[in-house]
Amino acid sequence: MKNLVIEGQSLEWLLTSATDAMLIIDHEGKIVLLNPALEKLFGYAPAALLGQTIEMLVPARLRHAHVGQRAGFFSQPRPRAMGGGAELMALHREGREFPVEVSLSPLQSAQAQPLVLATIHDITSRKAAEAALQESEARMRAIFETAVDAIITIDERGIMERLNPAAQALFGYSEAEAAGQNVSILMPAPHRARHDGYLEHYLDTGEKKIIGKGREVEGLRRDGTLFPMDLTVTEMKLGNRRMFTGMVRDITARKAAEQHNRALMQEISSANEELTNFAYVVSHDLKAPLRGIGSLADWLATDYAEHFNDEGREHMRLLINRVHRMGALIDGILQYSRVGRVKEAPLPVDLNKLLADVVDLQAAPAHIRVTVAPGLPVVVVEPTRIQQVFHNLVSNAIKYMDKADGRVEVACADAGADWRFSVCDNGPGIEARHFERIFQLFQTLASRDRVESTGVGLALVKKIVEMYHGQCGVESVIGQGSTFWFTLPKAAPAAAN
Repeated sequence: MKNLVIEGQSLEWLLTSATDAMLIIDHEGKIVLLNPALEKLFGYAPAALLGQTIEMLVPARLRHAHVGQRAGFFSQPRPRAMGGGAELMALHREGREFPVEVSLSPLQSAQAQPLVLATIHDITSRKAAEAALQESEARMRAIFETAVDAIITIDERGIMERLNPAAQALFGYSEAEAAGQNVSILMPAPHRARHDGYLEHYLDTGEKKIIGKGREVEGLRRDGTLFPMDLTVTEMKLGNRRMFTGMVRDITARKAAEQHNRALMQEISSANEELTNFAYVVSHDLKAPLRGIGSLADWLATDYAEHFNDEGREHMRLLINRVHRMGALIDGILQYSRVGRVKEAPLPVDLNKLLADVVDLQAAPAHIRVTVAPGLPVVVVEPTRIQQVFHNLVSNAIKYMDKADGRVEVACADAGADWRFSVCDNGPGIEARHFERIFQLFQTLASRDRVESTGVGLALVKKIVEMYHGQCGVESVIGQGSTFWFTLPKAAPAAAN
């Protein structure tokens, strides 16, 4: 470092001890003194910059302009403090540019040469932070401006400062009209009169009634109309200022939908009650004459058997069977209507015991063997409902069996979150085109005069299984048999309730 005396004092010791990058140039722009901090900042070896012009530290594209700025400064030298607007780009020895801030101080040397002391700060980190802040502000501004929900900011006195476009559209005020007014103008009575008191109470006691919570309230538009809204208020601090942000969502459509749903549910409830009463009335009014017809038919078939020819006896048999089928159909309709409406308490049901009872009640013919896989699970369901499911599946397999050596097998598999139950037979099988149809009410594939069926059993199975959020279906090969399956979630009781 070259020794330089200014007004009788050496500046070498001052620059050497300084932590900031500093240098002194003469009126020709040549560097006459610099400190190690500056050499480190620009990446130069000691003494490599002495005698060089200051422009070698400036990017080439800016050097010509810098020469003019330097000449202008020396023509009218004056101190310029850091932060005085002089943010420049500097050039590192490796060729990369970086932003700097420069302060200038005119000096008078002992040789009466005009000199200037420059202090240089690398502001790369600050510029990056400013850019990140600007990006964050731009992002928040975009969110504020484009948010679907209305956003309103107020101060601790309840005075509105900002309204986003959604809030302006919702309440009918422009931001210029609303800014500076109390937020209570957006509230109907009696909330309007209470709002300032609530804010004062919160500021005095810290007791929160709305802040940090969501609630449904009424809003007041500029035209005087009221509307329901969801309101959430959050608090933030900007320095010593306390600010509040209100998030508002118009729930007019939701409230209308809720009202519509309540009306529909009331209609459904009334319809269910009427259907229940109708089912029981029909059951009573139909079963009474059916019992009379059945009794009369049995009496005729017994007492006048010798008067009937073969055709007459067949007609009497069909009559009696159809009366019994009609009674069974009425019972099936009643059972179907009760599923999901009349509930039992869910209980742990040991399916091993339940299937043993179901098989015993079937009294399968000697040529049909019914087997149940061991180790069935215990499920918590309504006992009557699960018994109906297995009863209908097993009885169907027996009823439609067409083999001399009939087999019906009941099994269970672990399917993760579900139990998968199956009833497999080696009967006639079902064509794939009928798979969906057979689970519909009153649908049968065989003639009812050949095989007694109401067409309710599988529909009842489907309704019960779906009530427990399970699924059911069938797999079949014509001539080889069918497998009816259904699933029950292992958490079926909670799902059903």
